[in-house]
Amino acid sequence: MTNLSMKLEILGESAKYDRCNYINTNVDNFLGKSIPGIYHATTSNGCTVPLFKVLMTNKCSNDCAYCINHNKHHFNRVEFSPEDITSIFLDYYQNRFVDGLFLSSGIYKDAEYSMENMVEVARKLRMENEYTGYIHLKILPGSPYDLIKRAVSLADRVSINLEAATPEGMDKLSTTKNFQVDILRRMKWIKRLLIRNKNFAPSGQTTQFLIGAGDENDQDILERASWLYDKMDIKRSYYSPFEAIKGTKLQYHEEPHQKRSPRLYQADHLLNSYGFELEELTFDADGNLDLEDDPKYVAAQANEEIFPVEINEASYKELLRVPGIGKISARRIIQSRKAGKSFEKLIQLNDLGVIVKRAEPFIKLNKNYQSTLKL
Repeated sequence: MTNLSMKLEILGESAKYDRCNYINTNVDNFLGKSIPGIYHATTSNGCTVPLFKVLMTNKCSNDCAYCINHNKHHFNRVEFSPEDITSIFLDYYQNRFVDGLFLSSGIYKDAEYSMENMVEVARKLRMENEYTGYIHLKILPGSPYDLIKRAVSLADRVSINLEAATPEGMDKLSTTKNFQVDILRRMKWIKRLLIRNKNFAPSGQTTQFLIGAGDENDQDILERASWLYDKMDIKRSYYSPFEAIKGTKLQYHEEPHQKRSPRLYQADHLLNSYGFELEELTFDADGNLDLEDDPKYVAAQANEEIFPVEINEASYKELLRVPGIGKISARRIIQSRKAGKSFEKLIQLNDLGVIVKRAEPFIKLNKNYQSTLKL
């Protein structure tokens, strides 16, 4: 194995902990070690996009308790040069192994040094090699303003991992990162830069939460996510389930229930895409979502006073509150009504994509109840 191949295997594997899938909790989306670093990301419309996903280096000065690359861990540390990454990516791209680049890094020496290397990769690809495809750059906590500006001018999407939902949560995970200064302040800079120049990072900025590493409950996490959508123009939040990795400070910490991240994704989708308010969601006494059923169904059960909804009269917003009715089927219902169609039978809704078994207890057709929750 060549030195470059060895680095690629190590740093490609290390990159898997950064999420870039729409809703996919499967950590192992890598194509395989035969062609290391190729990652299958899933978009919002269900398409699969192969990306070259890699770290510049696993050398890091931070002490994050959950991270295999923390500064006290003794293992094989390697580093790519910008020329290395550029060369490998172009080889993959020209051979049609990948359609884009997702580049992150440990913080070696300091954030400025490591961020400069990542920006240099993007510059080489754009300016020297005339590459016009997709680039996602991680913004490292503590990065200088001028490097962030250069990054958003070159990338299609940027992201900075929040990991914790609160400053107190961050303090328990790391003593070397400041929640307000190193992360939120950088998010504000990115937001301002993207507002001022619409050509910068046209796919916007995203972030990631680490689920289960600390004491924060689902309500804490979703409150922060809702705030980020409102105040920071975040396009997407990713919910990465904590893994107890040998060699980290949290290697004996309990991992979260396997359904917790999927439930957070579903709740997040209601907030970010369906227009739900946080107050409409239902949490248990510990501030967590129900693991047994999806948040939309649980919310509907807890808000019986607004149901059943009359399909022939309900607004688009009211239709979206009904379990089993999504955005596409809600639009189809509205369009059918505008065309003069009246809904009298459940089969008519089924034909439009409504999941009738879910929706039935929460709807009426021509004033007639279809079933009840008790049934």
